[in-house]
Amino acid sequence: MALEIERKFLVKGKFAHLSVKEQNITQAYLSVDPERIIRVRISNGRALLSVKSGIRKTGFTRNEWELEIPLKTAAEILEICLPGRIDKTRYIVPYMDHTWEVDVFHGKNEGLIIAEIELTSENENFEKPEWLGEEVTGRSEYYNSNLI
Repeated sequence: MALEIERKFLVKGKFAHLSVKEQNITQAYLSVDPERIIRVRISNGRALLSVKSGIRKTGFTRNEWELEIPLKTAAEILEICLPGRIDKTRYIVPYMDHTWEVDVFHGKNEGLIIAEIELTSENENFEKPEWLGEEVTGRSEYYNSNLI
């Protein structure tokens, strides 16, 4: 079992020129229950099935399991997922000692840009790039599972 310790921020400035990698992502959900989120994601010829537990009451940490699955299987699972999909472009942006994942959403979420940083502990210090805006960690309206 892996832990996901993640903080999220809206993006207010230009960042794409700092990116070292870009990938297109399509994802959909089998469950959006806050205590057990189950997602299938296809990106760059690879498919993942992810299961996430609810966020612990002490902060913003949760359990996460990711399994690589065949693309054909992922395409089949997408057909039985809940209505709605997320389409986004993810930019990988190194900054100081961390790597930021910046998601630019498309479709019905067009215009939304969210930056995420994964940490090793909830109280880990990190430098915030100047292009970050308001922190939205813990605000459920910015969870991908609620954006579908």
